[in-house]
Amino acid sequence: MEDSYPVIIVGAGFAGVAAAKELGRKGVRVLLIDANNYHQFQPLLYQVATSQIGVSAIARPLRSVFRRFETVKVLTSKVDSVSAAERAVRTADGRTLRADILVIAVGAVPNFFNTPGAEDHAFPLYSVTDATRLGTGLTRLLDQADRNPDGSVDVVVVGGGPTGVETAGAMAENVKYVVSKYFSRELAARCRVHLVDMVPSVLNMFSKKSQSYATEHLKKVGVQLHMGVGVTEVRHNGVTLADGSSVPGQIVVWAGGLKAGDLISGSGLAQGRGGRIDVRPDLTAPDADGVYVIGDAANITDSTGAKLPQLGSVAQQAGKWAAKNILADLSGGSRTPFRYVDKGYMAMVGRGAAVAELGRKRIQLQGILAFLSWLLVHLALLSGLQQKIRALFSWLNGYLLHSPAQVVVSGPMEREPTEQEPPGALPSKES
Repeated sequence: MEDSYPVIIVGAGFAGVAAAKELGRKGVRVLLIDANNYHQFQPLLYQVATSQIGVSAIARPLRSVFRRFETVKVLTSKVDSVSAAERAVRTADGRTLRADILVIAVGAVPNFFNTPGAEDHAFPLYSVTDATRLGTGLTRLLDQADRNPDGSVDVVVVGGGPTGVETAGAMAENVKYVVSKYFSRELAARCRVHLVDMVPSVLNMFSKKSQSYATEHLKKVGVQLHMGVGVTEVRHNGVTLADGSSVPGQIVVWAGGLKAGDLISGSGLAQGRGGRIDVRPDLTAPDADGVYVIGDAANITDSTGAKLPQLGSVAQQAGKWAAKNILADLSGGSRTPFRYVDKGYMAMVGRGAAVAELGRKRIQLQGILAFLSWLLVHLALLSGLQQKIRALFSWLNGYLLHSPAQVVVSGPMEREPTEQEPPGALPSKES
């Protein structure tokens, strides 16, 4: 079975959704394909994993997103392969879909850098499924330790970038405020959070002042830092470091980077750093007529030729710009090079604590002002009024009352995890 469309967009992340919206506003017929029927707000996945907000605050059904865009059709289907040369997409149910213009926005997958044991034992944090699985694993681990007077809980977060810092900070504050309140102070005293990275400081892309602030706050809430030494192995009970030492951890969270997935490697396009596609300035793929690559699947450069980071703001702006160039393609106009508006960086470090470096001039904020700015920016970027309301309520409830969105494991625990098996590996059903 074969169908054709003027535009097919593969992937409903920040880039794909932004492109589809812009084209939908102009009445262009678009087919948007994703394995999930929802759009997820990735910057807040760590808050789902640490029970600060619920899934419904960050995941919005795609058909709700596009209900007012009559020319945008949403197809929920796993994509088996993408052919750039044919501008064709083959789905798991055997359909072949062809496009006049193909947009590849398939995102990325965790990059374990061939670290032994990492893929088998570590918890990545790139999807709603990852976040709920990690949240369930943490809850079960705490329940186990609560039943055992000698039980301890060690969590290792690998990666000192924004995701790793935000995750480690949130987990440490959960221990300080939530575990002591809902379990016991004795259990909280037996919980430890470790942050590991091969670079000497956290938040490497930020200024020294922001790095220093984040480091001090992480230490203040109890995060044990292991900086300047890489992870050489991930085991079921912790990690081994490059200096020969080890860090215990029944749960290891991997926030150590991303790479392109199998759909990119099988697309027929030449791959660059991280397996991503080195796109032209106008966001088209080299040597593939009518193909755009955007989001985490692409290496995108700014006007100076410097590669831009894999950020949601880059993906959103690239999606809108790709749509602008696609409209030029369809009308016989000329494409224009992508111009990124640098809005800066932000990272939450904990309750009332964040760092922000805003705009090209990098106006620096730390502490409560950065924290409030972080909340307002992320609230504004969430998709949908219901999602904004749910997130706002959860933040008020959590940050003011320390009453988190509880993780509930609704299925029976068929068997206890063995000492060779992390709790997250158990079959479960989250709600």
